[in-house]
Amino acid sequence: MKRTILTSFATMLLFLTATTTAQTAAGGTEKLELTQEWDKVFPKSEQVKHSKVTFHNRYGVTLAADLYIPKEANGKLPAIAISGPFGAVKEQASGLYAQTLAERGFLTIAFDPSFTGESGGQPRNVASPDINTEDFSAAVDYLATRDDVDPERIGILGICGFGGFAINAAAMDTRIKATVASTMYDISRGTANGYFDANDNADARYQMRQQLNAQRTEDYRNGTYARAGGVVDPLPDDAPQFVKDYHAYYKTPRGYHKRSLNSNDGWNKTSSLSFINMPILAYSDEIRSAVLVVHGEKAHSRYFGEDAFKKLKGDNKELLIVPGAVHTDLYDNREKIPFDRIEQFYNQYLK
Repeated sequence: MKRTILTSFATMLLFLTATTTAQTAAGGTEKLELTQEWDKVFPKSEQVKHSKVTFHNRYGVTLAADLYIPKEANGKLPAIAISGPFGAVKEQASGLYAQTLAERGFLTIAFDPSFTGESGGQPRNVASPDINTEDFSAAVDYLATRDDVDPERIGILGICGFGGFAINAAAMDTRIKATVASTMYDISRGTANGYFDANDNADARYQMRQQLNAQRTEDYRNGTYARAGGVVDPLPDDAPQFVKDYHAYYKTPRGYHKRSLNSNDGWNKTSSLSFINMPILAYSDEIRSAVLVVHGEKAHSRYFGEDAFKKLKGDNKELLIVPGAVHTDLYDNREKIPFDRIEQFYNQYLK
């Protein structure tokens, strides 16, 4: 009986897919206005070719990305899709990773997640555990159909919150052959439980739900979405060190960008609701492809990476703790980011 029900449900889904595919394809993609100036927070490399590209996810959102190709490249290349940190844009840390890995022989893209940066989607400035995971698979769609990419050698790399989404994507998308999560957050866990799980109880979550749902009513009444605010500025005297570290990146010339949510007014407040209700990494123990989790020894977020790694299975999984590094060191500190090891990892598993 169970098999009959499941088969019928699958048949229904296939029928619905067949009848709607033409409509989706005919709808086209959003037209994005992309800046052509070099507006990154890092200098442009002369070793790679850079251009802007777009692709769409299966929800119809058009994503904007920076494409980096080694100048001396020939034939079909291994490729890596990169995003993060959570609330950042491709002109910040993800672009630095993408350009550096392109210098090392990979075709790379650094993309803005749905609803943020130069990517499309409405409403703006909203996050989703499902859609942000899907964004990585959409990037794989794009890379796998390029003539200069070997579709059997595609990896992904997520930074901060997108490290968690990258592992989540690897659990779903079997086309992903190698995943790096750098200085990762589990946004669902952090939202639902607070830092270090300090608010991991039903009463705290209920109070948060009450506040956020009241905000939904207010947003609907006003016809706008209230913003949560980016990194606090100016810093209070009693700010924790990790908040000072965020400020030193997002609010100074070192990492400030006009399109970055963390550098400016932050996410929509109600974005947090879905993360309270929908944990990511539920099936990460079933990932068969290679995963490298990189975290700083002194990072306040280190427990996210270590706990995520504990759930992974197989001898193609590795945890690398970078001595002396704090969370934001792995955004842009070339002395701390283990690019040599990351390159070796991708060379090993994208071959």
